[in-house]
Amino acid sequence: QPELGRPQRNCYTLPGLDFSYGLYIPRTDGGVPEAIGHWNTVKPRTSVRKMPRDFITMNLGALKAGYTTAREFNLYYKAKDIRQKDDEYSRFKRSPPNVPADFTYGIPTRSSTPIFDLLQHKYKELWMEQQRARTAAKPDEKKKVIILQQVRETRTTVLRKHPPPTKEESFWHLPRLEKVEPHLSTFPDCDARKKAFSA
Repeated sequence: QPELGRPQRNCYTLPGLDFSYGLYIPRTDGGVPEAIGHWNTVKPRTSVRKMPRDFITMNLGALKAGYTTAREFNLYYKAKDIRQKDDEYSRFKRSPPNVPADFTYGIPTRSSTPIFDLLQHKYKELWMEQQRARTAAKPDEKKKVIILQQVRETRTTVLRKHPPPTKEESFWHLPRLEKVEPHLSTFPDCDARKKAFSA
């Protein structure tokens, strides 16, 4: 039945506050009290690792026994299977070397710029002095370049100084391509043509 004075609703009513959406999974681990009261630790697994063969020791033993061929060596490997010791593959050997306590890794930090040098514009003055020294040294470099050019004259430098004369362009055309007097006249007579061109 719709409410009095209101139209019929086209939606469902929501369930109460104690309703939980989705699947309900019952807890079997005991929850928070179980976690606080007991320590369920995982026991470490002891895995026996098979070490690789120690071929250096086996080869020395085979040579001392007087074996020389590959077949004899293989038979010796099967008879006396010597494995490498755990010390060679231990994590202590692969760990970084012992370093002093005050040792710092990486690049050392740059020393801070003195504030008085910034206030007195010392860096600007140093830069200006460098620029003045450069400009003073430039004329000497130019003189050196001129002397080198005088000594080392090549064909290219000679042609740059004294270029060869340019060839005059010839305006010769084939007789059949020469301009011909127009044979069609658009004006009735010579006076009308002169009058049109003068305008």
